[in-house]
Order: sequence, then C-alpha cells, then structure tokens
Amino acid sequence: MFDRKFVTDAMSRSAENPMDRRILFRAAGIAGIGGAAALIAASPSRADGDAEHSDNKPSDGAILNFALNLEYLEAEFYLRAVTGRGLSEGLTDGKGRKGGVTGGAKVPFKAGSLIEKYAKEIAADEESHVKFLRTALGKAAVSRPQIDLEASFTAAAMAAGLIKAGQTFNPFADETSFLLGAFIFEDVGVTAYKGAAPLIDNKTYIEAAAGILAVEAYHAGIIRTTLYARDLQVPAQAISDARDSLDGSTDLDQGIGTKDTANLVPTDANGIAFSRSPGQVLNIAYLTAKAEREGGFFPKGVNGEINRSAASA
Repeated sequence: MFDRKFVTDAMSRSAENPMDRRILFRAAGIAGIGGAAALIAASPSRADGDAEHSDNKPSDGAILNFALNLEYLEAEFYLRAVTGRGLSEGLTDGKGRKGGVTGGAKVPFKAGSLIEKYAKEIAADEESHVKFLRTALGKAAVSRPQIDLEASFTAAAMAAGLIKAGQTFNPFADETSFLLGAFIFEDVGVTAYKGAAPLIDNKTYIEAAAGILAVEAYHAGIIRTTLYARDLQVPAQAISDARDSLDGSTDLDQGIGTKDTANLVPTDANGIAFSRSPGQVLNIAYLTAKAEREGGFFPKGVNGEINRSAASA
C-alpha cells in the first residue's frame, strides 16, 4: 500500500526538524516500512512539521505554524478588548518557548456600540482560528510566543506619526484608538494568508487557508469601513504608509481613501488583493525593515522555523 519512497517523503514532511526526521527514520528501521506507514497514517496530519522541503520550500506544517503565531496575536488583542482576558491556558502551550502577554484591557465601548458587537464577533473568530490550527497541527503546534500589546502599539503609532516622542498610544483606551490599533495589523493578515496560499501543498489545507483568508478579509473590511464612517482617513493613511515603509520597496498597502473617494478594498490594478511573503509580514510584526528574528509585537520572536523578517531591498 505504501512504497518506500512515499513513506520516506511523508516522514520528511511530517518531521518538525532534522532531529525529528532522524528519530522517525530510526523508528522505521526497527518497525519496518509497514510500521512507519502506520505511524504516519495515525498522525493528525501529514503536514504536521516545521521542516522544509529539500528545495527550501517551507512545509505545510511550517506555514500553518507561522499562521498560528499571527492568530495568537489577533486573538489576544480582540479577546482582551472585549472581555479583558486572553486565550485560556489550554490554547497556548505547544512546541517552542511559551510567552506571556503584556498589555491589553477591556475597551470602554459605548452602550449599544456597533463597534463592540463587531469586536465580539471578530474575537470569537480569531479564537476559533487558534483552535482550528492547533487541531490541524496536532502535537506539532507551536506555543504562543511572547506578545506585546503595549510598547509595540506605541512604537507603531510613533512610526506612523500619530503621536510624538514621549507620548504613548493605547488601543484599548477608547473606540477610536481600538479601531486604529486593529487597523495596524488587520490588513496584514489578509496579505499574509494570500501570500502563503501558493506555498501549501495539501489541498485540504489550501481550502482551509482560503476560508481563513476570507474571514480575515471580512474583518479587515469591517475595520476599514468603520474607520471611514468616522472620517479617520488621515490617521489610517499614516498607518498604511508606515506599514509600507517596513516591508520593502514595493507598494503593497493602501489607506481607506479620502473624504471624497472611498478605498475600502485595497487591490492592485486587476482588482486583486495584495500578497506579502512571511518575511514581509514579520517586518511589520517586528516593526523593522531589517532582517530580524524578534521585535515589535513579538519581543522574543515567533515560534517555528519561519521566524525571520526580510531585509529591505
């Protein structure tokens, strides 16, 4: 049923790193090729690893774990905004160094606020994304890295020119601050999933990634529309420009338009959403235009093998 080449390839893709591959191959030598095939078939996923292909293309597991890091960030942000609490401990453990979360508090939404209703729905979605990816990855799922929801937002707001030296930006202070805080990374999630989709081999995971991409696009649309309704075009453009200054020389970002013309759906000339590579996504998450492995929203970096931002061209 399983030939040797298939099992060897499957073990390489299921392993999380070279050490794990050696362990699996030793197991195959003891149990025989049939036993190795059974081991793979019983695993939660054939793409449960952070290893890379021989052609240096990241494995499906590495890509899913990269996405999981981003979902941890979004879930912690939105859950704290609507409940004052983050993810339960049972949804934060895994491989790699587990970190805590700095900052975050329940936003004093106005009574009956539509923004609060939107935020609650988005928070539930992001928590579900964490659960889904952790289930898909099984034992290969990385733990929540250290997340900063305090100094990172101040640094991002400073880079965008929203505040001056010595001032702080608290996205949990009020509804407007919350919307601007969400906008800092909401569009990034859309470009991240679109950029990662072509790298995924497993068709089931491609479909799942497309589904998450659609949800993230809905979220981004809600935030952009609400910002526009509040005439926050100027600060939104400043945030967009700041993101664009971090991810290289290409123009992959757009504001929400002007008071006369809306730009609620950022697309290229063909009406297609932009893509960012994992490195470009980490440029924004780490708040740096350099090749780094930590910074910004992830002070100690993200977990998994995709963890380095791109060097600016």
